[in-house]
Amino acid sequence: MKKRVIYPGTFDPITNGHLDIIVRAGTLFDEIIVAVAKSSEKGPMFSHEQRIAMVKAACEDLPNVTVEGFSTLLVEFCREMEAPIIVRGLRAVSDFEYELQMGYANASLAPEIETVYLMPSLENAFISSSVVRSILKHDASCAHLLPQKVNSMIEKSLKCM
Repeated sequence: MKKRVIYPGTFDPITNGHLDIIVRAGTLFDEIIVAVAKSSEKGPMFSHEQRIAMVKAACEDLPNVTVEGFSTLLVEFCREMEAPIIVRGLRAVSDFEYELQMGYANASLAPEIETVYLMPSLENAFISSSVVRSILKHDASCAHLLPQKVNSMIEKSLKCM
């Protein structure tokens, strides 16, 4: 039986840390659906469509990865996609507290859906989308934190602003 999993996030923008988790999950599971949350309440820097395009560009060479946008409860999306496992990344203790709450909330809504946590490699452990956004807001380069294709997309996007 093939194992299909969901790796959800806002991906505002997708970073090398996210890609690290996607690649590593791809060695453990048959199919990864990277689920880009609309998350308008978070006030993302990039539109939902831009974020989906960035994730698709970052993952285009990964044959077992597909990218979907969603705006429902995560567990509803998991049921819709017939994916019984959620993959989440953990960088630090602060992530653990938030992820623990979310994992329990999801389990209370859908006990049949499991959550699996992966740690990024050490070189990517400090990278977060909020760090990238902060660097971008100060017009500094964050090319070393982003997949190359995503960095190019962001540079083009920022020139148009």
